[in-house]
Amino acid sequence: MKNYGIMKVDIYKSLSESVFIIAELSANHNQNKEVAIETIRAAKRAGADAIKLQTYTADTITLDCDHDHFKLKEGLWKGKTLYELYQEAYTPWEWHEELFAVAKEEGLVCFSSPFDKTAVDFLEQLDVPAYKIASFEIQDIPLINYVARKGKPIIISTGIADFEDIELALKTCRDAGNDQIVLLKCTSSYPAPVDEANLVMIPVLKKTFGVEVGLSDHTLGITVPIVATTLGARVIEKHFILNKSIGGPDASFSLDYDEFSAMVQAVREAEKSLGKESFELNEKVKKSKAFGRSLFVVEDIKAGDSITEKNVRSIRPGMGLHPKHFVDVVGKKAKSDIQRGTPLSFDLID
Repeated sequence: MKNYGIMKVDIYKSLSESVFIIAELSANHNQNKEVAIETIRAAKRAGADAIKLQTYTADTITLDCDHDHFKLKEGLWKGKTLYELYQEAYTPWEWHEELFAVAKEEGLVCFSSPFDKTAVDFLEQLDVPAYKIASFEIQDIPLINYVARKGKPIIISTGIADFEDIELALKTCRDAGNDQIVLLKCTSSYPAPVDEANLVMIPVLKKTFGVEVGLSDHTLGITVPIVATTLGARVIEKHFILNKSIGGPDASFSLDYDEFSAMVQAVREAEKSLGKESFELNEKVKKSKAFGRSLFVVEDIKAGDSITEKNVRSIRPGMGLHPKHFVDVVGKKAKSDIQRGTPLSFDLID
């Protein structure tokens, strides 16, 4: 096996450490290899963990046919045939080796979405560390089976999938001996409306299917990835472009450098904010408890005088008895004179 410069990372294991952020290159090179290379370098600077390619040609994904079946009649790519769209959008296979090497140089994981068996065979020659099954391929069970048998982590978008589609795709992977599966919640619209993100399905997918979960996002902006993180997403995939002025099929719903950087920062802050399930206080908060409420003497008390609601109150700071003892001390006698401002303690009263 040749060394094609692949960044070796246990992707599935890394999900337990932090959210895995994928910059989707897709068609955002506009058929210029130097743009593709600079996009990879910029993705690293923007904070991505990985760069993802798409490995197909127009001929491996559709037919060169003008029949109505193959014409896009609405949406972002209205007026094109599928063949025309994929001719414009594909990443030349002869670029892959160099793009993978650049990714390794930058410390990025580089992997791809194959769209047929020839693409899988090609990527295996490059020793790709993982595979992504695109939303519209979740029903291609022979392809999923072929990919799963490679024994590498497999990330599956659920954009057009119903329950049975997801169930069958997972069964196919598991029957092939592969349980390194991540399901990505995805809305297959370009761009996707925020009100169709349906992020509540992220924890549902995890609970229902017993796999790691994440988000493949086509909405505009960065709100949806942040919310997804708080709901348990361990993978965030977002289209990345150097500058939207480059143009291309995916430019309008991709994040540029500044937007992607802001998303990464927000996701990292969101995951830090989640913390862990524990009632135990950290040392900083324990120290802060000293400024909580406690029982203090608020008027001078003479020896033998009774403790009353007037001369003892619950106030800050927290150096006296716990306020829960207030009902226990009212009516008790002072053992000796107690000066105003003294934290109340049981040894001061009979």
